[in-house]
Amino acid sequence: MKKSYLSLAVLSVALCFTSCDEVAINKATFALDEELSVVEWKGYSPTVYHHGAFAVESQGIEVVDGKVKGGVFSIPIATIQNFDLPDEMKPVLLEHLKSPDFFNIALHPSATFKITNVKSLDAPVNGATEGANYTVTGDFTMLGQTHAITFPAQIETDSGGLRILADFQLDRTMWGMNYAADPALGEHHILPKVDIKLNLVAHKE
Repeated sequence: MKKSYLSLAVLSVALCFTSCDEVAINKATFALDEELSVVEWKGYSPTVYHHGAFAVESQGIEVVDGKVKGGVFSIPIATIQNFDLPDEMKPVLLEHLKSPDFFNIALHPSATFKITNVKSLDAPVNGATEGANYTVTGDFTMLGQTHAITFPAQIETDSGGLRILADFQLDRTMWGMNYAADPALGEHHILPKVDIKLNLVAHKE
């Protein structure tokens, strides 16, 4: 009987060395490179547009068997930038965007995105970033509201690096950002949909 128990113990240890090693090899966390990662935005009226960017932060992106499985990203609204206006005009636009008319930064200093599902993309999607190979679904929280969004993305991983590229649109009114969203305003109308461009770079921890 003692030999049987000993054999079972040896077998358990052997299985742990094989299966546990496989789990350790196949599961990894990638740290976001915040210097290289950016979320760009472009908003439109009927006659003009404005283009800018936000910084993005993350505590880590989970990758299993070479595929992204999870991650939470935070966008500090105070990092908002504008690229198209003269320097003397940029503060006017940026302060308005931080105000209660738009992001209401005093009450909601950040927006967050939590990945809930990533699956292979079987067919091309109009407007998607070139080389999109996955569909990403997650919960996007802004202005105290959370709604699920889905978008195509190009995701590339290797032994030491990860990159996520995506182009899609968000309807700001879904989160209650309704300022100037009425088409009756004519040239002062601000279109509800905003172009979003992701460029996320991460390195294996």
